[in-house]
Amino acid sequence: QVQLAESGGGLVQAGGSLRLSCAASGRTSLKYAMGWFRQAPGKEREFVAAISWKGGSTLFADSVKGRFTMSRDNAKNTVYLQMNSLKPEDTAVYYCAAATMLYISSWQDPAPSPRVDEYDYWGQGTQVTVSS
Repeated sequence: QVQLAESGGGLVQAGGSLRLSCAASGRTSLKYAMGWFRQAPGKEREFVAAISWKGGSTLFADSVKGRFTMSRDNAKNTVYLQMNSLKPEDTAVYYCAAATMLYISSWQDPAPSPRVDEYDYWGQGTQVTVSS
């Protein structure tokens, strides 16, 4: 099992930038694809971005494509979400999630999934508020 701890949320003006971090602990030697999801009040949790366990593939929601980037540093057991050109509609609680990759060889790096139900472990969430 892996535990996820998020940081970096806060209040920012529209057009500004913010970087979220997610530090993993526990069974970090396992292979995990990592994802970011967000949930605004009254809405369902939605996919934002994901990265494969080696970092070779990334996936972004259309709503954030070109504005957000994602990276990971497996040596530090940390993933990042760089958010640029923020909009008020980006306001939400942002969650880090991990998806265990089963029965794959070390040379494989399959593309990550955007599905909520593919992820096994979740962080506590961090609030991002973008003012207009």
